[in-house]
Amino acid sequence: MTSQTHPHPAQGRAAIILAAGQGTRMKSALPKVLHPVGGRAMLDHAIDAAEALGCERIVVVVGAHSPEVRDHVVKRLGEDAIAVQDPPLGTGHAVRAAEAVLGDFVGQVVITYGDVPLLTAADIEPVFAAHEGVTVIGFEARDPGAYGRLVMDGDRLLAITEAREATPEVLALTACNSGVMAAPVGLLFDLLREVRNDNAKGEYYLTDVVELARGRGVPTRAVFAGEDAVMGVNAQGELAMAEALFQKVRRETFLTAGVTMPAPETVHFSFDTEVGGGATIEPYVVFGPGAKVASGARIRSFSHIEGATVASGAEVGPYARLRPGADLGEGARVGNFVEVKNVRLGKGAKANHLAYLGDGEVGARANIGAGVIFCNYDGFFKHRTTVGEGAFVGSNSSLVAPVTIGAGAMVGSGSVITRDVAPGDLALARGEQQAKAGWAARFMEKMRAKKALKAK
Repeated sequence: MTSQTHPHPAQGRAAIILAAGQGTRMKSALPKVLHPVGGRAMLDHAIDAAEALGCERIVVVVGAHSPEVRDHVVKRLGEDAIAVQDPPLGTGHAVRAAEAVLGDFVGQVVITYGDVPLLTAADIEPVFAAHEGVTVIGFEARDPGAYGRLVMDGDRLLAITEAREATPEVLALTACNSGVMAAPVGLLFDLLREVRNDNAKGEYYLTDVVELARGRGVPTRAVFAGEDAVMGVNAQGELAMAEALFQKVRRETFLTAGVTMPAPETVHFSFDTEVGGGATIEPYVVFGPGAKVASGARIRSFSHIEGATVASGAEVGPYARLRPGADLGEGARVGNFVEVKNVRLGKGAKANHLAYLGDGEVGARANIGAGVIFCNYDGFFKHRTTVGEGAFVGSNSSLVAPVTIGAGAMVGSGSVITRDVAPGDLALARGEQQAKAGWAARFMEKMRAKKALKAK
């Protein structure tokens, strides 16, 4: 857990992230802002943007109804990042809940949202260009619909008008309000104290700040971001749309960097996936968080990679699974239906098919045969298996950890190895083959006769 610092007096930038919504339209037990986009909670995307902006104070406004969100924020930012809105009485009321938490902060504060996962620091940065007055982020809507409209005069914001209250002339505008707003902290809370709740919902609206500021002669302006960047997520369909937009950007980024992808629309990236230019990603590959693929590596179709590192010249798949801690050295190969978890494969090591490698190390040029299992778990603890350089483990063998196969050693197919094998030795651990002459022929004749009798 990290904890935020409290400069005295604080100067600079702060962020208030609103994350107190009920999220009922998601129809999910998981709180809305904790739903992932690109393998990362939407709320974490918002926190990432605030940190990238250099915000020295970040306050997340949560609801009393959602202890999971509170716990998530505390784990990442500490207790002093929490403000609670209870009961929920609108966006203006939510922002006011953060006032006491910000304490003696002096500087600019931006208000963002925990359910707007695609908004980046670069999108938000322009709101800090003006050091006085109120600035909002707008966007040009393809279909303005029910969005609040921005009435502009150049870059001056004259009004934010809700669609249901707009004249036909205002409804014809395509400049819409994203809800993101910035202002000097003292001015913001001073204006919020004047916001009233005499409306149909009985709520305190953040947008009323613009009209109040203009009434005082305080400058109000708008800067613009792309519509996709300010997209909010309120239902599962919108979550899927946000994911699709996120993936589109990631794919374009990797293609531009020189990653070969014959069917990029089928590849699914995580927020932190690293792929070097010159790597090849075949169709239908999924990257979970923590995957790193070096230039010159090849990830073949239908593979899943999470928390794993793949070096140059290594090949994965098809149909392989790399779990956290998998580390493939140069030229290593993991083939179809092989699962690797917390194992390092040295340079040129191979496990080409149908194996489970868990908790251990495979030396350079070692060969792991089909059907090999690292038996790493005794029901209570995990244990390690070490396979030395140039060793050969025959098909359908089980290595019962903790165990070491020495460099250049061999394990005969079908063995269950429970003791260390010295370098250069051959280990055989299987029952002796026996033959009973004619037994199979006599058995089959007897069973055929019994079956024929039963059929009569």
